Amino acid sequence: MRLKIRHLLLVLAATVTAGAIAKLSDKPHESQPGSAASALSAPSARTAADALAAQAPFASVVAEAGAEGTLARIFAEIEANRLDNALQLTEALLRQYPNYRLANLIKGDLLLAKTKPIQTFGALGQAPADKVADLRAEALVRLKAYREKPPAELVPRYLLQMQPEQHHAIVVDTQRSRLYLFENDRSQDGRPRLVADYYVTHGKLGADKFFEGDKKTPIGVYHVTANLPRQKLADLYGSGAFPLNYPNEWDKRQGRGGSGIWLHGTPSDTFARPPRASDGCVVLTNQDLDQVAPNLQVGLTPVIISPTIEWLPVDDWARERAEIKTAIERWRADWESRDTGRYLSHYSKHFKAGNQDFDDFAAQKKQINASKAWIKLKIDNLSVFRNPGKDEVAVVTFEQDYRSNNLDNRMKKRQYWQRENGQWKIIYEGSA
Repeated sequence: MRLKIRHLLLVLAATVTAGAIAKLSDKPHESQPGSAASALSAPSARTAADALAAQAPFASVVAEAGAEGTLARIFAEIEANRLDNALQLTEALLRQYPNYRLANLIKGDLLLAKTKPIQTFGALGQAPADKVADLRAEALVRLKAYREKPPAELVPRYLLQMQPEQHHAIVVDTQRSRLYLFENDRSQDGRPRLVADYYVTHGKLGADKFFEGDKKTPIGVYHVTANLPRQKLADLYGSGAFPLNYPNEWDKRQGRGGSGIWLHGTPSDTFARPPRASDGCVVLTNQDLDQVAPNLQVGLTPVIISPTIEWLPVDDWARERAEIKTAIERWRADWESRDTGRYLSHYSKHFKAGNQDFDDFAAQKKQINASKAWIKLKIDNLSVFRNPGKDEVAVVTFEQDYRSNNLDNRMKKRQYWQRENGQWKIIYEGSA
């Protein structure tokens, strides 16, 4: 009977146990010796379970490992045929998070297995099939993320340049239902450094939002625009909410619509929601949102949402960053030179900003430059974020200090650059 429950729960984790399941036989595994530190880092869940037996009480395990770490250890205990340990860990997890539905379902299966063989995950008769499927999906993405951390030597392609005041950036991988928090590591010339990652819920119908009510999460580069505390929100949004600037200028250019895309928490009666359960927002557990929130800066923190994250070796990332920064510097120098032809060569023929197309913009710049005896242009606090997707687009934001013989102006500017025939060209610019 115990082997039945061990087999059934391992089916749930089959795609994320790094080959350990293939080692299972019809007999319980024997324990292997080893220290707690070495056991927990080893690829075998069996040795992890042995190490757990020598650790502190189960409540402290939950406090130290968190919900996901505890969930992984519960499955390690099941694989090692330590079902009493698995049950006690599950109960400790529920004492900490009583509304954790996945843990409640696992507890029900572990208890039921003591009385009879069970044939499916969520074997209690009253468990609706759709709810069980949601919980199975949550377990799979949580365990996969817990066991498959991004390689430390790689960085996300999108975070090419954070300005000094941007202390952190967020990248969301919708296929993995994962939010990654990166620090702007100034000691490494602004290289993004992964500091934490969290399970998230996204749109019921997936990603790539196009219109209002399509139940999808948008793909793109966004920024946090506000911090809404719990007291100003309905219970649905949990411990807080951070609206994003969707639709951005690139979205509008693509004809994308809708609004109200936020990062927010979960209702008070819910620990976590299934991977696909929101109307388009990115949803964290309240506990995770409370950890992320202090790192979010209104008007500064970028939130990049992608179907799947492209990871680059640092050398390739640095090469891409240098290429677009060189293009930006040439644009600055050519504007300062008052050579209107060279200056306009940095703009796409598909440029559009407000009611101006490229021809209107070019005519205006020729007229303005004719009145200039000199121009000085300084760029500060530059940030460059690559847009996910097949269209090679980068979002460039900076503080612009423009001075000339008849006009001085400071503004925060945002440009969208797109690669055309191997060259970066500006397709939009305006105030940020």
